Amino acid sequence: MDSFEKIVQLKREKNAVILAHYYQDPDIQDVADFIGDSLELARAAQRSTADVILFAGVHFMAEGAKILNPTRKVILPDLRAGCSLSDSCPPEKFAEFKRKHPEYFVVSYINCSAAIKAMSDVICTSSNALKIIEKSPKDRPILFAPDRNLGRWVMEKTGREMALWQGSCIVHETFSERKMIDLQTQHPEAEVIAHPECEENILHHAKFIGSTSALLKYVIESPKKSFIVATEAGILHQMRKKAPGKELIPAPPNQNCACNDCPFMKLNTLDKVVRALETGGPEIVVPENVREGAEISLKRMMEWS
Repeated sequence: MDSFEKIVQLKREKNAVILAHYYQDPDIQDVADFIGDSLELARAAQRSTADVILFAGVHFMAEGAKILNPTRKVILPDLRAGCSLSDSCPPEKFAEFKRKHPEYFVVSYINCSAAIKAMSDVICTSSNALKIIEKSPKDRPILFAPDRNLGRWVMEKTGREMALWQGSCIVHETFSERKMIDLQTQHPEAEVIAHPECEENILHHAKFIGSTSALLKYVIESPKKSFIVATEAGILHQMRKKAPGKELIPAPPNQNCACNDCPFMKLNTLDKVVRALETGGPEIVVPENVREGAEISLKRMMEWS
């Protein structure tokens, strides 16, 4: 029995569902019951009726599933699958800012820990950030955390001044503008599409800027045949499946490496998915006092979006 067959059998035996982010390895995407970006996966977790949710993504995503499904077991194939953006916002420093600035309405990007979500007024994703900011109180200053690049883009789009937490994603800050210009010269017919977590100099070259799901939808629906894609390279698998025949060129990183692959996302493997289903772990645990606070901000996001 190969790994795919084993996973199908274990899902049936354990009444388990697999949720996978677009940045996972193709094999994991192909075995998942649902594939999506952060917002779509949060909604899928909320709708789930399975006893076990295996989250093929990174730690903050699995935490989100547990926050919304406290009575269900949530497992992550590799507990080391963290997030540089989440790590850039330590809870103790965040709490200190809040103590000094109680007047701020806190909007936190979903790429943050459960502790940060619990201290936030509302959560957003790159799919709904503009809508969330537009619905935020007009009579209070806003702190946008933790991604400064997404926050800056949202400020430009909404005209709303915000204090920005100075966090960032190692993958989305790795793209080289010089190499991007060279690539555009080599492929003049290709459109640049980019995730708003990218730095401003990269976004200036983009014809379209949007969430992971929005980028996928754009490639599928666009009459264009060639695209330079500035986000984590895992999305190319779904783009190739759903837009066959189109040329998809990953945006070049600064160095000669696979730096546009998220090293945390890639810690999950098919073998680890099998082992997690077999053993029922590693299990995600969120303290109830933290979970309750985080649930409020997550559910507010769902209501507002």
